[in-house]
Amino acid sequence: MAATVDPLEARLIPSESIRIGLVVPVSGVLGLMGPCAINCAVLAAEELNARSGVLGRPVELVLVDGGRPARQVAAEVAELVGSETVQAVVGAHASDVRVEIVSAIAGRVPFVYAPPYEGGGHAPGVYFLGETPGRQLSPGIDWLAGTRGARRWFLLGNDYIWPRLVHAGARRRLRALGATVVGESFVRYGEAVRRLDQVADAKPDAILLTLIGSDLVAFNRAYAAGGLDAARLCGALEEHGLLGIGGDGTGELYASMGYFRDLPTDASLGFAERYAARFGQDAPMLNAHGHGCYEAVAMLAALSARAESLAVPALDAVADGTTITSARGTLTLLDRQVRRRVHLGRADGLSFLLEKPFH
Repeated sequence: MAATVDPLEARLIPSESIRIGLVVPVSGVLGLMGPCAINCAVLAAEELNARSGVLGRPVELVLVDGGRPARQVAAEVAELVGSETVQAVVGAHASDVRVEIVSAIAGRVPFVYAPPYEGGGHAPGVYFLGETPGRQLSPGIDWLAGTRGARRWFLLGNDYIWPRLVHAGARRRLRALGATVVGESFVRYGEAVRRLDQVADAKPDAILLTLIGSDLVAFNRAYAAGGLDAARLCGALEEHGLLGIGGDGTGELYASMGYFRDLPTDASLGFAERYAARFGQDAPMLNAHGHGCYEAVAMLAALSARAESLAVPALDAVADGTTITSARGTLTLLDRQVRRRVHLGRADGLSFLLEKPFH
């Protein structure tokens, strides 16, 4: 089996397995990501182990809490890599944590990063499965500014690298569409609700939210309670976040993601069935961030099978064209990243109705 292993225990117990550092938040503003992400990574590892594992060896996952300060997380990952406790790293966590991890491991082991990210950041042995801002959010911005006629926009995000670079791209896109940014703010964790009056006073037609985790939940709850009615386009809202909000009945809350739990495809339905069979009907709700950890483990296995190695130079040499199949379909690396369409979901109670797929 592929249950997660405590990092200290992993350092002390010799193993013939391939050990993969699984970096997901189980604390902090993104802590709600953890349970589903861990489950999805475990499912991927168990499916590999039911075949031949990775390079003919069973897979074990070593859990690292990615919800702590970035340098603290990176220091732990670097120690695990330096002691050869883990031979690879996968993760779904904030981009500032990713930047520090990439610097700390310095290409010594492969690192597959699952969630949407700000673009750039290429380094030896780093592979991206999530969407860049142009692919993730520009189509939704175009749709709201065009079809919905949203001309006045407020941009609100947490204060770190991903929101800042997403906003830079959004400002350029909105100018090209003839729309106006009537306000912008970056907030420290825990302070998003304090910007509610500032947003309301700007009277936007639409709000681009690059808040994450509990901040995104808290702001949307306060916004709906205040009776405000601008459309809100979120870059990090998924099913757990919507549940945390308590659902939404305004018809104006949107999320743009490559995967939603209710994608009506055979691949998505099959994945949901396997997840429920393994973890039960009451398991943490499937969502994009969790599912990304399944993809990350699967992509690492596909890369190593193609290279017949986990050495970074060998993996980089064969990365382009490496393919896996997940709940969102076929994913193929090109320039060490994946380019897949996204879907615009509109919150309807506790679920997302898929308004539109974007290529």
